[in-house]
Amino acid sequence: MKKSELKEFLDEKVVLYNNPKFIESDPIQIPHLFSKKEDIEIAGFLAAIISWGNRTMIIRNASKMMELLDNSPHDFILNHQENDLKSLEGFVHRTFNYIDLQQFIKSLQHIYLNHGGLENVLSIKDNSKTYQTAINNFKTLFLEIEHQQRTQKHISDPLKNSAAKRINMFLRWMVRNDKTGVDFGLWKTHNPANLSCPLDVHSGNVARKLKLLIRKQNDWKAVSELDKNLRNLDKKDPVKYDFALFGLGVFEKF
Repeated sequence: MKKSELKEFLDEKVVLYNNPKFIESDPIQIPHLFSKKEDIEIAGFLAAIISWGNRTMIIRNASKMMELLDNSPHDFILNHQENDLKSLEGFVHRTFNYIDLQQFIKSLQHIYLNHGGLENVLSIKDNSKTYQTAINNFKTLFLEIEHQQRTQKHISDPLKNSAAKRINMFLRWMVRNDKTGVDFGLWKTHNPANLSCPLDVHSGNVARKLKLLIRKQNDWKAVSELDKNLRNLDKKDPVKYDFALFGLGVFEKF
């Protein structure tokens, strides 16, 4: 397929999937429950962090998390007492359990009280064109308070060659303004041109079939390769093609 044909094909798929109907079956519906900026970004972050496995289960468990935070995540994070964290006991999503959730609440409080919130700590501060070092810096700040060793694995590190799929997906939600009401475009200090595709089994397999990706492993090297090819198709909004790749893989079994 020529570049122009590939672009036309993928642009059509973006239109097909990047619309409000997509929200109904996707974890992005969790932050859409809220209207306050901080509630949206915290709900989005927590939903994204547990986004692996069965999507129905992800949505159910992310909804449960919001209930445990009194459906007011920002207020809970800022004002919780140690005693309030006991109410989280029993929560589990695969290998992410209530110990991790309690730690995440404490770390998010630290981020909002001492580091200006998620928008600030995930911003690119080294003039690079990707979030590789920004995510690594975020992980350092997130874990600079006392924490359980087990929680470290739930924040990926692209400098250790992780594809960081869940954080890249969260960044897409917050940074990209798609004008259709799916992605939020909340973080005006960030540039959607720097986003990377949240690479998973579905998007990776479709990208390889379309020759957008040669590398076999789904790691940061693969993310970089896919970035380059998607930016050739649209340098201002490369991760709109996440909708095309994901939709082709999940809904069309391409």
